[in-house]
Amino acid sequence: MPQFKPLNTKKYIKTGKVVTPDTLYWKQLSVPTLVKEFGAIDYVDFSPIEPHYFAVTCSVRVQIYNPITKLVVKNLSRFQETAYGGTFRQDGRLLVAGDEQGFLKLFDSSSKNVLRLFKGHKAPVHRAQFTQDLLHIASFSDDRTVKLWDIGTEKTTLTFAEHEDYVRAGAVNPMSPDTLISGGYDGKIKMYDTRTQNVSFSIDHGSPVESLLFLPTGGIFISAGGTEMRVWDAFAGCRLLTKVSQHHKTITSLRLGSNGKRILSGSLDRHVKIYDVATYQTVHTLDFPNAVLSLGVAPGDQTVVAGMVDGLISIQNMEIDRNKEAKPKRNANKQRRLTSMKVDHNIRDEKTPKLYSYDNLLRKYEYVKCLNVVMASHFARGYPEITITVMQELIHRKGLHRALAARSHEFLSRLISFICRFIGEHRFMRTMIDVAATLLDVYAGTFHEFTGELGKDFIRLAGVLRREINLTYNLMELQGGLELLETAAGGVENGDEYHRFVKDDNDQLKQSAQAKESSILTV
Repeated sequence: MPQFKPLNTKKYIKTGKVVTPDTLYWKQLSVPTLVKEFGAIDYVDFSPIEPHYFAVTCSVRVQIYNPITKLVVKNLSRFQETAYGGTFRQDGRLLVAGDEQGFLKLFDSSSKNVLRLFKGHKAPVHRAQFTQDLLHIASFSDDRTVKLWDIGTEKTTLTFAEHEDYVRAGAVNPMSPDTLISGGYDGKIKMYDTRTQNVSFSIDHGSPVESLLFLPTGGIFISAGGTEMRVWDAFAGCRLLTKVSQHHKTITSLRLGSNGKRILSGSLDRHVKIYDVATYQTVHTLDFPNAVLSLGVAPGDQTVVAGMVDGLISIQNMEIDRNKEAKPKRNANKQRRLTSMKVDHNIRDEKTPKLYSYDNLLRKYEYVKCLNVVMASHFARGYPEITITVMQELIHRKGLHRALAARSHEFLSRLISFICRFIGEHRFMRTMIDVAATLLDVYAGTFHEFTGELGKDFIRLAGVLRREINLTYNLMELQGGLELLETAAGGVENGDEYHRFVKDDNDQLKQSAQAKESSILTV
């Protein structure tokens, strides 16, 4: 005797977010550890050498944290006023930070001693960067100037006064110690060549510039200001390559991740967006409890740190499950041992597929009970695709009339609500139209007896069907307009085949509209 085949409910797949390799990768970040500081987190920077401590600039100090223990290992508090932009040198041995007084202080990151004090700016210094030769520091100040300092002599070697407003962003070319850029609140970005002591290029970002970032090759840099990121080609005269606008509030920080293959942007909208460097498309989003002011990413994405406006520091470590990596190896070894064994015969143990309650009821032709099961709130709300699959099977068996006959008012109200909810869903529309038509056929002779809430439910069903008909006709009008535009543009190579396709599509739309209209006329 042939076995009863259970219903295939996999045909209705719920729509959801597309899972990409980036999604899986960044989901490996641990649950954030939140550390509270006394003021807004101005800047976060990671040491390039292991164990990759990170410096957090906040209030009147720069604190160096251990990313594993999340504890402060050094406290650089030699500031009388607010500190800004604590940044490690490329060898991790030195750290420079500006302050509210216009000073630059150079620290030994291991001993916390102040090695140099650079005086020359007349306003706060918010950002400072080491050049690639490790011998100079570029500083960017609210006095509208950019200065280049010699570490050995504590003297200013160059001064550029090209901006008309505060200079809050800057970056040094990672491939050339002689090229640096600055961004100001005047919306301008300046590129300087320290060999000629001239401005190489001046471009307009369009909004106050909050952050600048060079890609590892040094030929492309990114500016952030307002809600927009702009990508520029430095080798082609600072030509604009593209604009990226994924935030709805000001972007405050830019960082590189995944060894230069990803860009991270933090914003006041509480999000950190991650972009693919090749396409500048968003591949993942990290959410935070408050506006993000600063962002830091350790080499190899080992740790991601976000500093927020309320003084919170979010620390997330990348967690890779070693057990998952080891399991396939053990299973592979087991499989090799099994396949190496010589056997005479392979005996297959065929298991009977599991039947659900609605499958058993369908097998027994108990259609009324089957519809009761799938119309329960557990199925109708949590798994509507199962309910609709069973209804479709009842239609194929010509048993839906029998399942709907002589029903209580409460059941009919639930069924009408279910139809009204899912008749506009493109996956379920055809089945829902057939169910609605069958329902109206069954109760057409007794409709005048329905009063109260059930009568209102049938009127609501008629209104929903009428709305779907109007939507179908509007789509047909839109399709006709698009067809005229396409024909006028002359962009169709095979006109006969295109018009045949449009005619078939229009016929389907008309049939759907006529089916809905006939249902309403029945009501």
